[in-house]
Amino acid sequence: MLNVAIYGLGNWGSKLVDSVRGSAKIKFVQGITRNPDGHREFAAKNDLILVSSYEEVLRNAKIDAVVLATPHSQHEAQIVQAAKAGKSVYVEKPITLTRASAQRAVDACRAAKVTLGLGFNRRYAPSFVEMMKRIRAGEIGDVVHIEGQHSGPTGYGLKADSWRSTRTEAPAGGMTARGIHALDSMIQVGGLVSTVYAFSDRRKLASDIDMDDTTSMLLKFSGGVTGYLGSVFVTGDLYRVHVFGTKGWLEIRGDTELSFRGLQGAPQLIALQPANKERAVLEAFADAVSAKQPFMVPPEQAVNGIAVLDAIVASAASGKPVNIG
Repeated sequence: MLNVAIYGLGNWGSKLVDSVRGSAKIKFVQGITRNPDGHREFAAKNDLILVSSYEEVLRNAKIDAVVLATPHSQHEAQIVQAAKAGKSVYVEKPITLTRASAQRAVDACRAAKVTLGLGFNRRYAPSFVEMMKRIRAGEIGDVVHIEGQHSGPTGYGLKADSWRSTRTEAPAGGMTARGIHALDSMIQVGGLVSTVYAFSDRRKLASDIDMDDTTSMLLKFSGGVTGYLGSVFVTGDLYRVHVFGTKGWLEIRGDTELSFRGLQGAPQLIALQPANKERAVLEAFADAVSAKQPFMVPPEQAVNGIAVLDAIVASAASGKPVNIG
């Protein structure tokens, strides 16, 4: 059993705790919050000890790992602290907000020989697991192009005083909240991104929300695959990854909907059963710690995803493609 502490008990942090209740692999035993009084009922329901000091948790020999559900800009420092304390760390996406800081976080975990896990729960969605299985089996031949979309109405619920409502914490519009999931899937399929040509604008968000709401880009992957990706913060929900190969295509829409079409015949809808992807990714983290596996996500992929965020901002500002070295 992996005993973990969670830093951040907001909506998402609370969902993570709930997702593994009763797990035989991982148990949340401490919660770190600046507002203990606001979380006492939740803590009691989940048998959590509330503390206000991250340093206190890192000194606790009974804590095996920490889960970070904190503002993005805090991740690097918190990951480095955990690694130096010998604690494995699971961090919600994005790992950090710049390529350089992502590399420092990865390097700290490598040096300390602790496991680093990233909150890409959609890697564990049944539709994506099945898609990757079929791609690796050669069902659609050689991949030549990938399209991604992760959009929704999240922008309409943003508050001006929230950390999620600023360009500092949310560069490139909806990419840190939504689009980075589709980007991660595309990197798994196509390899590392080498070139980004992006547009990013605020079209419909309230004037007191200082961030973009409509972001799109063309991508070139290092192996030659092409792609495009969009994230719109002011529309209906859509999660879509569409992979085109020389023998056909596969498309996912959401967690359980997967379609296949070969060079001939009608599209086929592949029925899949729902799964708790948050529980799956956290239990996979527990397994990785037990196996002394250093990285759940290959570190070069983790850093490349953040390099793409950097490049989106730079390309949108300059109006030119940005090469990622």
